[in-house]
Amino acid sequence: MAMEITQFLLAAQSPDANIRTQAEASLRQFQEQNLPLFLLSLSVELANNEKPLESRRLAGIVLKNSLDAKDSVRKEHLVQQWMAIEISMKAQIKDLLLRTLGSSASEARHTSAQVIAKVASIEIPRKQWPELIGSLLKNMTQQENPAALKQATLETLGYVCEEISHQDLVQDEVNSVLTAVVQGMNLAEHSREVRLAATKALYNALDFAQTNFENDMERNFIMKVVCETAISKEADIRQAAFECLVSIASTYYDVLEPYMQTLFQLTSNAVKGDEESVALQAIEFWSSICDEEIELQEYGTVEGGDSGSTHSRFIEKALPYLVPLLLDTLLKQEEDQDQDDSIWNISMAGGTCLGLVARTVGDSVVKLVMPFVEGNILKPDWHCREAATYAFGSILEGPSIETLGPLVSNGLDLLLNAMRDENNHVKDTTAWALSRIFEFLHCPASGFSVVSPENLQRIVTVLLESINDAPNVSEKVCGAIYYLAQGYEDAGANSSHLTQYIPRIISELLKTAERTDGSDSKIRTSAYETLNEVVRSSNIVETSQIILELLKSILQKLGQTLELQIFSSDDREKQGDLQASLCAVIQVIIQKLSSTDETKPSILQAADPIMFLFLRVFRLPQIYCA
Repeated sequence: MAMEITQFLLAAQSPDANIRTQAEASLRQFQEQNLPLFLLSLSVELANNEKPLESRRLAGIVLKNSLDAKDSVRKEHLVQQWMAIEISMKAQIKDLLLRTLGSSASEARHTSAQVIAKVASIEIPRKQWPELIGSLLKNMTQQENPAALKQATLETLGYVCEEISHQDLVQDEVNSVLTAVVQGMNLAEHSREVRLAATKALYNALDFAQTNFENDMERNFIMKVVCETAISKEADIRQAAFECLVSIASTYYDVLEPYMQTLFQLTSNAVKGDEESVALQAIEFWSSICDEEIELQEYGTVEGGDSGSTHSRFIEKALPYLVPLLLDTLLKQEEDQDQDDSIWNISMAGGTCLGLVARTVGDSVVKLVMPFVEGNILKPDWHCREAATYAFGSILEGPSIETLGPLVSNGLDLLLNAMRDENNHVKDTTAWALSRIFEFLHCPASGFSVVSPENLQRIVTVLLESINDAPNVSEKVCGAIYYLAQGYEDAGANSSHLTQYIPRIISELLKTAERTDGSDSKIRTSAYETLNEVVRSSNIVETSQIILELLKSILQKLGQTLELQIFSSDDREKQGDLQASLCAVIQVIIQKLSSTDETKPSILQAADPIMFLFLRVFRLPQIYCA
């Protein structure tokens, strides 16, 4: 019989630390002494509509955490604990969880759906709880059941499909699940909550539908329902439907041909006029198609497909309509998107997709994009200048050097001028575009580079001037210098072209690494990573003395980190990050100076000071070894 634990669960959430600690200790003792009864008591609490919502909420959380963990070792331990519980006790717990799906409290229903899925993830692969799917489907087939129960049931089916493998269900079960889910999406029969839960459940069930998608009639029906759901009047349901289409694009690319005209119309309308959350998924659909076609071009098959996968060239066929659609999205920037790397909006999604299109079709994209670039690059409105630069930078991977080379050579001066633009967004995107140019079109070792001895001085001058700009611009400039230097790696005599600029580049990067106006030390990390690449790419014969001077400076900085005042864990973390960056530079210098017989003695002479510092950083005793 279950124990009464309501007061313990409420006390464990008390603002009084003493009361909270005592309650937590009591719950932990109960769990350790009698786990089966503890889990049953939690299940009773969660299922009881007369209990406070606060105690039910915590009961659900503890239940879920008693069945699953992120750490694989602990997770396996929890699984074994559950498997050891007596079958009759587990049956009571599972029955209570299923009954909670009909609770009047939505939070309890939601939590129970998650816990049921966790139990299913343990038992279904072991051929236990065979009646689960049937019990859930029964909730859906009985017309008199309330909408809340059907919504919770569909949510549960979605979570279960997410937790288990498609191999864990027989085809009849898969068919029944898909039927229930697709019927749940029916506008005429169900409420918004039920249809949303059904659409989300379908997303998780799509991996199970391989056999169904091979059948024309069943596939047509599923696609019809999803496409109809994608034009629902509720934005969250439309978004969920487009998420299904994104998954279908990557999972069932081979069978999409009959639907592509409809899908283009749906996605086009969403991108042009729907809410951002929906439009983003519509763009993601085309990004997924690009991913599949890039994989087909590179490997002749898509992941999980067979060697007979057909390349349908959807992107190539849609190109004249898709590219203008994506270019229009580039003009929908947000005012502060240059300040926060976590922002993801229509403009960024469109540019990312355009880059994938360029990788997919190569040269064909250039003639469609360049009129947009040329028409907007000099306009007074910064939105136009930034969009033009973003478009240009996006198509630099994919098209051939023969096609891009003249365009980049002609446009390089314009981009360098744009690094002095009055608008921060434009400078940010320009620095990014320059880094892409140096990454893909600057390879002296292969015999081609848009960087020449004649324009290198101007490039370096502009970059080192711009590295002192706003933090977001400075970080992107570090990236441009990184790829500029990388181009000279393994370039033989051509690496000498950079030598005269290396002292100033190193000096500016060290200054940049000291900046305190960037967030989360991003500038410092970028500066040190770029410094490492400059060292790696330098002509060792010509720069060995410069690198030795850099080593002295880095060792001094590393020593200074040992004297930093540490008042908090945050201070300790920052100290550790800085030490890691400095040690990485030292490692690169050691590798570089050890690479030739002429320079190896110089690094051996510095071995003792380096080791003493390393031992101090590692908090080890300083022992001199002769």
